[in-house]
Amino acid sequence: MAHIDNLISAIKDPELREAIRAEYAKISKHRQLGLVFDRHQPESVILPEVTARVGDKVQVRIEGSDDPHEVDGTGVWLVRGIDKAQGRALLSDNEGTRLEVALDRVVATREFGDPIYPGLRSTGRVMRGGGRDGDPGAKPFHAVINAENHHALEALLYPYEGTIDAIYIDPPYNSGARDWKYNNNYIDEKDPYRHSKWLSFMDRRLRLAKRLLNPANSVLICAIDENELHRLSLLIEQIFPASKLQMVTVLINPSGASIIDQFARMDEHLLFVHVGAARPAKTVIDTTPGVSTLADSEGNQKPFVWESFQRRGGNSRRQDTKVKFFPVYIDEVAGKVVGCGDALPEGVDRHTVSAAPDGCIAQWPIKRDGSEACWQLSDVTFRKYLEEGRIRIGNKNKTTGRWGLYFLTSGHMAAIERGELVVDGRDDKGSLIVKNADGRKRSQVGRTLWTNPAYNATSHGSIMLNALLPGRKFPFPKSLYAVEDALRFYVGDKPDAVVLDFFGGSGTTAHAVARLNDQDGGHRRSIIVTNNEVSPSEATALRKQGFKPGDDEWEAMGICKYITIPRVTAAITGINSAGKLVIGDYKFTKASPMAEGFAENVEFFDLTYEDPALISLGRRFEAIAPLLWFKAGAVGSRIDEIDSEIGWSAPDEANYAVLHDVAKASAMIDSLAKRDAQAQEVTHVFVVTDSNAEFQQLASRIDPSLSVSQLYSDYLRTFELNTRRSG
Repeated sequence: MAHIDNLISAIKDPELREAIRAEYAKISKHRQLGLVFDRHQPESVILPEVTARVGDKVQVRIEGSDDPHEVDGTGVWLVRGIDKAQGRALLSDNEGTRLEVALDRVVATREFGDPIYPGLRSTGRVMRGGGRDGDPGAKPFHAVINAENHHALEALLYPYEGTIDAIYIDPPYNSGARDWKYNNNYIDEKDPYRHSKWLSFMDRRLRLAKRLLNPANSVLICAIDENELHRLSLLIEQIFPASKLQMVTVLINPSGASIIDQFARMDEHLLFVHVGAARPAKTVIDTTPGVSTLADSEGNQKPFVWESFQRRGGNSRRQDTKVKFFPVYIDEVAGKVVGCGDALPEGVDRHTVSAAPDGCIAQWPIKRDGSEACWQLSDVTFRKYLEEGRIRIGNKNKTTGRWGLYFLTSGHMAAIERGELVVDGRDDKGSLIVKNADGRKRSQVGRTLWTNPAYNATSHGSIMLNALLPGRKFPFPKSLYAVEDALRFYVGDKPDAVVLDFFGGSGTTAHAVARLNDQDGGHRRSIIVTNNEVSPSEATALRKQGFKPGDDEWEAMGICKYITIPRVTAAITGINSAGKLVIGDYKFTKASPMAEGFAENVEFFDLTYEDPALISLGRRFEAIAPLLWFKAGAVGSRIDEIDSEIGWSAPDEANYAVLHDVAKASAMIDSLAKRDAQAQEVTHVFVVTDSNAEFQQLASRIDPSLSVSQLYSDYLRTFELNTRRSG
């Protein structure tokens, strides 16, 4: 390159020299280094449920076919006119060619790069983790979304951009066995462009995944086999140039899977992409089979320490919470905690509270500088913990006169259940006596070769899936424990982590996250995206029966409806798809009957494509309601509609508020300030206004501890998606 620059500089004619330099710059600007592949554009999706209108892109269904996915191959057309009376549509292509066809043969199509207006429609839910009754201890909801995953990823950018802790994906392996589609066509080994199509397919989705991941500390985990391993590694290095990439080989089939004229395959690979400061945590290995947990950052077993009951650091001020400022009553003679008072609403002077019981003092959460702080628990939970022996009193500080107060966290209790900590009765103050288990555990760094029998994809993938979904088939499900342990290295110490899987398949990732929560009392939540395609063999059988895509009988056999949703439901409830208790036990890390299920919540959604004519009138708030709920943490009740007369909504069962009419802002702000102490603690406020200045003014009046976001009056235009901004 330097030699060419020198040659150009040697040209004496200045005009010629600059002209050649400009032309060379154009060529060199598009020169690619590293992985080079044909970028197949555009990728598109057929939307038979969307009514085509003038200006829409469409494809033409084969004449005589009632299957909207059987198009004639003439490509994508633009609707120029519609004659409803005659049932005809006038189409044109990019070259000006015109075509008139029957209106019922026109199928709406979206090319990636076209703006869409997404919504989410709830199709059901399972609630075993506290539900939506305003319980402050309720768990957040997992989500399963039936959607084309590229558009789903774009929709998820609004609530989750830059916040996802871990992404685990098991993309199609592109083996040549028609295991995935590109532009509505199955790709097989005869397609000369199958590798470049696969790379184009993955490139678009990984670039969106990068935007979703927390840039400070997160991980992308990709399961893959040798068909695309090396190409995917190069692609990841191009998309994540600042991230460390490492490969782990996992033994998934000790017997080996026979392949004609090749070695029997026994393994597959996991690619770990460390974003920001993410690193795999060291593990503590117990000589007791199947016991494994996390060590500290140095790989040493963590010594047991009671947790301080007074909150420190972020969100530790009295005004940061509604139910965690109350007096703890201490019998100073006995050196014992005897109870507590009720939580004191914000604005009420603590000195006006009645005196402590006879013989006791009242200790409030007060910082060293004399300002009011808060406790770690609500008054209701404190009383429960005190009865269980999970509250401990320490020594009295001679300088401040304050007693040390401590408690056992849900993580401590999970460690007790796993056997890492042991309880040796109670002390004379009623507190549990807790200590580290014996010295059987040792720490070690994770290895790049995983041979644990837990990762056998037959025993803990296919056979387990059959226990959950008797008689239903799904190709090559992952071992639950392989996914669980892969995530454990990165979110084991993040009890509130958000985990995304946009090649959701049978739902193993959601199942694994529920297991992690069950082991340590965490509130992690998963977001699973999968489509509702049927397999080629099922499609053939359904067509022979006279069914087509869109028919209830066809849709009932799709991956999402037939496999993913029933599997996640069975895992959480402990009841299989046949309505009976799941037979079998979980092993490794924590053994328990599968029939017990998990204390988790999950809701199921379909991604919808909304009508711009309706959103321009602001009539589809319910379509974006789940996205706002996601952004607020997917906990508690969801605000699905706004009362136009009141102009805002902030029900006690929800942890966020929506201001629809800015003229009613004062009423909403006043209501939030007086919110009942037993209501869900508000963390987010959404303000509907087209004026940025008006939004900034309103935001300045709202409690600065709350997250405030703007929505436009044409609600769904807030979420107008276009892949051209996604690269």
